[in-house]
Amino acid sequence: MNLLISGTHGLIGKALVARFESKGHRLTALARPGTKTTKGEHVSWDPPREYIDLEALRHRGPFDAVIHLAGAGIADKRWNAERKREIRESRTRSTRTLTLAIAACSPQPAAFISASAIGFYGSRGDEALDESSAQGSGFLADVCAAWEQATAPAQAAGVRVVHLRTGIVLDPAGGALGKQLPLFKAGVGGKLASGKQWMSWISMDDELSAIQYALTNTELSGPINLTAPGAVTNAQFTKTLAHVLHRPALFSVPKVALATALGSDLVEDAILASQRVSPSVLTKAGFLFRHPDLEGALRDLLR
Repeated sequence: MNLLISGTHGLIGKALVARFESKGHRLTALARPGTKTTKGEHVSWDPPREYIDLEALRHRGPFDAVIHLAGAGIADKRWNAERKREIRESRTRSTRTLTLAIAACSPQPAAFISASAIGFYGSRGDEALDESSAQGSGFLADVCAAWEQATAPAQAAGVRVVHLRTGIVLDPAGGALGKQLPLFKAGVGGKLASGKQWMSWISMDDELSAIQYALTNTELSGPINLTAPGAVTNAQFTKTLAHVLHRPALFSVPKVALATALGSDLVEDAILASQRVSPSVLTKAGFLFRHPDLEGALRDLLR
């Protein structure tokens, strides 16, 4: 396949590029001016200016599909008004820029696979959530809704659009697990606040396989939860990770300490959000998870 991909510098993007290259796909990365790309072949774009090099896009095309993963990191920095604006606009402007460009292409790609997140559901306590659940409240829920709505030009042009509502991706190379590993290996890991909040996770291997499944399964469109079937509480996650590493996990990080270090908005809306999400669409479509349970996933990832 001839694929156009954004976000190739991110944790998921790097892993996806490596997998698709190993399968012999032709890849073109979207790269901002002055940015070194992981791919030799690229198309220049500048989402804040809503610019994309249409001539280069046509030269590299036609594309079979577009995979859009770009967006500023959610928990990389403390939130303030400027950071929140960057988080939102890095998603909505890039999506709008890209969908308008591909809608104008002839022929158009068959599919537009766009990142989203389970932040769409907000923090919902013990409530069981799937793709039929309504949008939640909070900053991230509003961002995810606007992010998904920005794909409207592609949908209007008749392109199949999939929204990847991804949960917590487990990969020792980075993300939440990568940040926690040094602490847990040193025996000073612990639960966050009460530990009662639900964590909807997915292994990197299943994340990549699910993206590939959404790419090739023409029956899939709209929102798809990329989470493993077995959501766990933070206390369960802590206990399981410590068990796999053969380390104690006796500590607990108080909510006030998290808020002091990271800011109360980020902690309430993301770090301590409780989201018990199931992958109903993937399960009903016949997708088979390699890592449906947490302990097996961690043992494989940390072997």
